[in-house]
Amino acid sequence: MTEVLRVENVTKRFGGLVAVDHFVGYARQGELLGLIGPNGAGKTTLFNVITGMYAPDEGRIVFLGKDISGHKPYEITRTGIARTFQNIRLFSDMTVLENVMVSQHLKLRNWLWLFRSIAKTPGSIRMEKQMHKEAIKLLERVGLETFASEKASSLPYGLQRKLEIARALATNPKLLLLDEPAAGMNPQETYELMGFIKKVRDDFSLTIMVIEHDMKVIMGICERIYVMDYGKLIAEGNPRQIQSNPAVIKAYLGEEVLL
Repeated sequence: MTEVLRVENVTKRFGGLVAVDHFVGYARQGELLGLIGPNGAGKTTLFNVITGMYAPDEGRIVFLGKDISGHKPYEITRTGIARTFQNIRLFSDMTVLENVMVSQHLKLRNWLWLFRSIAKTPGSIRMEKQMHKEAIKLLERVGLETFASEKASSLPYGLQRKLEIARALATNPKLLLLDEPAAGMNPQETYELMGFIKKVRDDFSLTIMVIEHDMKVIMGICERIYVMDYGKLIAEGNPRQIQSNPAVIKAYLGEEVLL
């Protein structure tokens, strides 16, 4: 199976705090991975380093065989990595369709094309029509087409989370990072999200890595799991291996999970 991402001894410090401490890991094409650990373990910081929000202090990030360490976020997005955040970051006053189309503008390779888009030249009008068509098609694939003209803020919470994932998909990623996608969801929404994530992985031929505190989500959809504690990787394995790992039980899961 082709390796998509490799994290090589990555360390990120904030003053005297080591948020990520020589993390080593990888992701293969088509995998659905979990990243778990207590609050403050360094999970989101690792995502931030992978996506260029922070540059690593040590180590490197290799994506599709290319070192992307320290690249700017928009450059990394264009290479094929997309993400969502812990807190929903939709453009609430824009429509569902417009939220998706915003992400499609990342396909513009230079400022000249952006200027042409604003100036409404014949070329930019054709481009906008094509992007509109692609956005509608994407909404159909994720089951949000009936909400295309609705404001993002009017959607139920679970559908807002779904839209956030759709907006990330609009950048045509090969690797999708989901940061606590089930946060704030009720049990029914969480159950539907689990099926949705697996469907997205299969329909879009993606590799997906998920940070999540809901163990039903992690154990229910992930094929392999990384566990962090105090910035360090303390375990890696399939769900059964993680559930029975003494270090993981002590640091995070608790013995009651195994009962």
